[in-house]
Amino acid sequence: MTDSQKWLTFVFFLVTGGLVYILAPILMPFVFSAVLAYLGDPLADKLEMIKIKNFQLGRTNAVIVVFIAIFVIISSVLIILIPRIEAQISFLISHFPDYVEWLNRVVIPWVELHLGWEVSLIESEKVISLLKVHWQKAGGGLLLFMGSVSRSGAILAEWLMNLTLIPVITFYLLRDWDGLVVKVHDLLPRRAAPTAQKLAVETDIVLAAFMRGQFYVMLALGVIYSLGLWMVGLNLALLIGMMAGIVSFVPYLGSIVGFTVACIAAILQFQDAVYLIPISIVFAVGQSLEGMLLTPWLVGDKIGLHPVAVMFSVLAGGQLFGFLGVLLALPVASVIMVVLRHVHDLYRDSSFYSIEKK
Repeated sequence: MTDSQKWLTFVFFLVTGGLVYILAPILMPFVFSAVLAYLGDPLADKLEMIKIKNFQLGRTNAVIVVFIAIFVIISSVLIILIPRIEAQISFLISHFPDYVEWLNRVVIPWVELHLGWEVSLIESEKVISLLKVHWQKAGGGLLLFMGSVSRSGAILAEWLMNLTLIPVITFYLLRDWDGLVVKVHDLLPRRAAPTAQKLAVETDIVLAAFMRGQFYVMLALGVIYSLGLWMVGLNLALLIGMMAGIVSFVPYLGSIVGFTVACIAAILQFQDAVYLIPISIVFAVGQSLEGMLLTPWLVGDKIGLHPVAVMFSVLAGGQLFGFLGVLLALPVASVIMVVLRHVHDLYRDSSFYSIEKK
């Protein structure tokens, strides 16, 4: 690459980065739509090839089928899960004073007698009032935010525009996804095209393994934990099981958090430590199925991130960008890993490495 080409590449990335920074406020629906189109493209490709006698479904009809399927699935999940989770949260709140009374009557005296610790009694009224204060603050902030949104026609219009644009943009991106990929490839410099294509293919494999496979693993674990805890008789089975499934995108964290919360809930509900045995079995079975069946089958070994690297990526993403950083940490880390693999291969093939090796 000549000096002029290097400067041209530098200017291109500089201008692109500047435009992304300037246009960031309006890019949200486009980024969200691009993610949805990327996730739905494989299914649309398979449906597009369906041919019955002389009738072929075609790309547009395949995209419509994908849209209907996504809408039905999301609607069904919301209709089934939200009322049940809300009922379990209400059950927890209504029985909270009984749990506190049992802790004061049984657990705290046992701790003071056998461990010699001085533990203050828990006053449920103070805990409830404290929760109410924080809830009111959160609710007041939400009401204030919603009031400001309703008073600002521009913000409300922007929200409505984004909600309207996302399905429209997703439809057109999903319909034209393959053509857009070909056009981007044609724009690449011919010398860099093979390398860029190789990196794009590897990145697609890694992202597909994570974004699609890990989602299925989380969903399966949520169902397994919920059913297992329901068979044990835990009142908060669905709430704890789904929470453990969602958190399981970080290795071992979902089972640890779910097991801890389930044990506390079982002690408070049954007031008998013997129920910790079936709960331990539920999470042991779930963890075994994740390691031996779900992850190898649904995700495979394409990501290749060490568990320590996964935890570091999640913590670093949260520290830098908050909750959004936590969500994007593993996909970004997977892409960086692909680039680092390529850099590693270039280094191993370089004369610098071969000379050092001698």
